[in-house]
Amino acid sequence: MAPDAAKAKGQKKVNKTGETPRMNIIMFGPPGAGKGTQALRLQQKHKIKQLSTGDMLRAEVASESALGRTIKGIMNAGELVSDEIIIELIGNCIAEPECERGFILDGFPRTVPQAQALGDMLGHMGRKIDHVLVLEVDEEALLARIQTRAEQTKGGRSDDNAEVLKNRIEVYRNQTAPVLPYYEQQGLLRYIDGMRAIDDVTEEIEAILSKAQAA
Repeated sequence: MAPDAAKAKGQKKVNKTGETPRMNIIMFGPPGAGKGTQALRLQQKHKIKQLSTGDMLRAEVASESALGRTIKGIMNAGELVSDEIIIELIGNCIAEPECERGFILDGFPRTVPQAQALGDMLGHMGRKIDHVLVLEVDEEALLARIQTRAEQTKGGRSDDNAEVLKNRIEVYRNQTAPVLPYYEQQGLLRYIDGMRAIDDVTEEIEAILSKAQAA
């Protein structure tokens, strides 16, 4: 190996501005696992953009673009927005300067065809998914926590309901079950103990990302 190549191999990867390279992340985890908190911390530290399909749909409709009008018509008819439109929206957002450093997709894709379409779209843009972070939780402990909070608040919040959370967890499990093996085959899954303290979860995520960047 040439000296320059050996030197480069031992250094942390950086781009031409001296910053760490792009990180394109998908984050999975059931309701209450803390995805939102961790995604926000990643966004603030690494300047990568958190992308929510719901937020993207609402923003596009509000923009009154041609695509936005199409989406509005679909939603007003009570129909589901197609995978093709969702992928187009994601592609449009990723092309914006705010996603230059990378992005975090929260809970998308939810099917293997969506995952394949996302991969194809990113490939055409010269990008790829780098990590799929899965926040694992003890569902019984999570339900007990919600039940305690409901008793303390006397049910003041609509989501302080163990039965509602149980149903949401079941929906999450059914949606992600086929997708996780797809990314596992690509060696992209990173399992994280979501029951630990928030700062400990952040530290574990950062360790995973740093290890990958140094490889």
